Amino acid sequence: MLRFCDHAHSTALVAVLAAALACAAPDQSGDAGAGTADPAAESETSPSTLVRLLADGQAVFGVFPGGNTREHGVLRGQNRELDFVFYSLESGPFDIMSTKVYMEGIAEGSGEDAPHPLILRIPPIRNGVADAEAHTAEALAAGVAGIVFPHAESAEDAAVAVSVMGDDLWPGNPAGTLLGILIVEDAEAVDRVDEIVATRGVSVVFAGPGDLRRAYQGDMEAVEAAIQQVLAACRRHGVPCGITAGVDDIAARIEQGFRVFIVSDPAAVTAGRGAAGRG
Repeated sequence: MLRFCDHAHSTALVAVLAAALACAAPDQSGDAGAGTADPAAESETSPSTLVRLLADGQAVFGVFPGGNTREHGVLRGQNRELDFVFYSLESGPFDIMSTKVYMEGIAEGSGEDAPHPLILRIPPIRNGVADAEAHTAEALAAGVAGIVFPHAESAEDAAVAVSVMGDDLWPGNPAGTLLGILIVEDAEAVDRVDEIVATRGVSVVFAGPGDLRRAYQGDMEAVEAAIQQVLAACRRHGVPCGITAGVDDIAARIEQGFRVFIVSDPAAVTAGRGAAGRG
């Protein structure tokens, strides 16, 4: 679980992808918000609004699903403080139908308001590029607003993640509405984090505390150092950095510079919005 296997794609293919991306994608340090729709015409929780908030330098807040049922989706839809909902199909059968049912619950709970965008975590790219492409296509067809690629370990992984997301990926497309999110959660990935974050077209990079704790055998000083290394790389390259957080530490993480949060307790969203000036 902690080490990538060899990818099922050739070095030549990766080189072509990386070269194409480097030539085609604009510099992320530029005006990432250019070309977006008029904010006044957007719903407060539409996917385009989520991208606009990130492009404007705002912190955004999502929550774990609470359970993979329609009823839990209804409850998340009723919480209008959320910017998005995080849902995972990283392990087990890739049951996109359960995701669609959950999204229907979000829509029901939202009532007359726009449903919260759903961000979906798929299995790692190391399981196979073809599988990653198929899972991404299936998820996007179902209407998710972003894909989370766990255990990203190299620039090659990052290039694949960007390539399978298509043309509507922000910030490669400044007017795009889709997010491609990489999680750095292995010691090898921390060593290569600068090249991962520097990949053109990556929307967000997360530091994954849970798996980093396992990667560093519970050495919390090493874990925090790795988290800060991920954050520093994000800040160097102008890429929003994400992390999980709770009520007790979300304000401190905002102060450090993290901008994308996934929480278990909705109360942490309330605390985070207040600390970020979005209360």
